[in-house]
Amino acid sequence: MKTTQYFDFVRLRPDRQAIRDEWILEVIKRPIRKIVQEDGRIRLWGRISTAEDRVLRVVLLPDAETVHNAFFDRSFKGA
Repeated sequence: MKTTQYFDFVRLRPDRQAIRDEWILEVIKRPIRKIVQEDGRIRLWGRISTAEDRVLRVVLLPDAETVHNAFFDRSFKGA
């Protein structure tokens, strides 16, 4: 999995350490929602059943494969 330096740094935060690579990859493969931002970055959301059914947001760079951010999105509305 390709990642940005920003992601590698932010991932050290206690609230992000529990996010597993396999969850990120699952959201990339099968998102329940996808939005392409004006800057080309791609926001994806996926529900993680093994994490209390929480919704994980993954942000990819415009290349659609480099992970820039991943976090549980408490404000997600929809799907």
